[in-house]
Amino acid sequence: MTRTIPLTCWALALGLLLTPFMLAHQANARVFIGFGFPLYFGPPAYYPPPPVYYPPPAYYPPPAYYPPPQAYYPPPAGYAPQQRTGQTCYASGYTCPMDHPVQPGASCYCTTAQGRLWGNAS
Repeated sequence: MTRTIPLTCWALALGLLLTPFMLAHQANARVFIGFGFPLYFGPPAYYPPPPVYYPPPAYYPPPAYYPPPQAYYPPPAGYAPQQRTGQTCYASGYTCPMDHPVQPGASCYCTTAQGRLWGNAS
């Protein structure tokens, strides 16, 4: 009785013996240009809601009649403008406030860019 090995067993044995020779081959250098994610042209996963458009503000036309402007009245009787309490020195065309009170008509001076100008106190 002869023993026969089926053809599939021979093919399997031959494949196992040749596998190391088929895997050991020279490496192929390839250049990859990309961004690290695949190009996918399917529908987006999230649809943002549509923008909200509010109606414009209501327009109210101006009134047909404008009231007259307010009248300006004189100040009340109890109101009086503040009086200046300081003295003034009148020196040949210049006037200046006094630093300290003196007798009216006494001599005083005003300081200008050209120097002191002498005058009389009020």
